[in-house]
Amino acid sequence: MRTGLIAQKMGMTRVFTADGQHVPVTVLKVDNLQVVDVRTKEANGYSAVQLGWGTAKPKNVSKSMRGHFAKAKVEPKRKMAEFRVSDDAVLPIGAEISADHFVAGQRVDVVGTSIGKGFAGAMKRHNFKGLEASHGISVSHRSHGSTGNSQDPGKVWKGKKMAGHMGAVRTTTQNLEVVSTDADRGLVLIKGAVPGSKGGYVYISDAVKLVQPDDLPFPAALLGGAPEEEPAVEAAVSEEAPVEASADAEEEKKD
Repeated sequence: MRTGLIAQKMGMTRVFTADGQHVPVTVLKVDNLQVVDVRTKEANGYSAVQLGWGTAKPKNVSKSMRGHFAKAKVEPKRKMAEFRVSDDAVLPIGAEISADHFVAGQRVDVVGTSIGKGFAGAMKRHNFKGLEASHGISVSHRSHGSTGNSQDPGKVWKGKKMAGHMGAVRTTTQNLEVVSTDADRGLVLIKGAVPGSKGGYVYISDAVKLVQPDDLPFPAALLGGAPEEEPAVEAAVSEEAPVEASADAEEEKKD
């Protein structure tokens, strides 16, 4: 199971296929997406990666989070999210993920916060048909009608579909198609609409209900390769030390 991506919804446009048909797409931007922290089964009981999107001013980040970013040696991030991954898909801290993490034609699930509609009636909120237009109905054509029994149970059950606040909730749209990606500009084009308003953040991950293509980059598509780890640097220093020591020994022999 691979990690997902954090992206910002830029808006909608359309692209044209080779045969001239237009396809409506949503443009999602991946900007400076890096691994800030990791979770392992040994230390945390599960495997996951913590990603950070974009760049934030240090003055807009709390002191504790500034220390968190400093420990990971990354710039302060504007948006953070954690994605569960399999044990063999854990990424190194500091690695930057590319928009080519997804490929054209694959299916993804997109999670976002739906656009808030405020207080809405039952017809708009739950697709009720409303009351009749005649036969004694007056002034209440768009009402939802009866809400339950009379004396028994003598109340309205929780969860009853009625008028109320609509939108502004976490929503998942499944099995959307990836039309194309642009790693240079950090763009992912998704066919159709995705939850959320323009400028909002969404989370993209591989579709859980469908089989994915075999050519997906695993564990992820990284920009510039994985960052070097400190143990590798220490090993290089230890290898150079015997060479310097041997050179000093030769000079002493000459003297």
